[in-house]
Amino acid sequence: MTYQSTLTYQDYSAGHPWYYFLGGKVLTPKQILEATRQSGYQGYRRDEITQAADLCEPQRSAKLRAIRDEAIQGLESDLTRYRQLALALHRHGRTRPILHRVTACDDIHTNISLKYNHLVNGFAHLLAIDDLLSQQGDLFGG
Repeated sequence: MTYQSTLTYQDYSAGHPWYYFLGGKVLTPKQILEATRQSGYQGYRRDEITQAADLCEPQRSAKLRAIRDEAIQGLESDLTRYRQLALALHRHGRTRPILHRVTACDDIHTNISLKYNHLVNGFAHLLAIDDLLSQQGDLFGG
């Protein structure tokens, strides 16, 4: 399943540089989390998470918690960088481009769109893992 965001501006999703280049608003982490939750997207590690969920207990829970710890650590780093980029974008200015003369956006637009995508994946991994950890694993078989 690919991520389909409902958060768009002028037909570009928040994961695309032109969303920011054209003036789309910087989303809060809560908005990104909620959009990820609504999409049902499970992140690029979904196969690894599914394999861990198929293990017998206690390996299942231990592996899921290890993946969760990695995801939290990455997410914390991504959130810090996203906030830095949001501030940089604000300082960069939001002048409206003359579209018939523009062929590329600035690095700040690319950087914040990529970090947005990292946040989506981090949140998707946490949502999937937390859902699995809330369910009782099989003690004797996968």
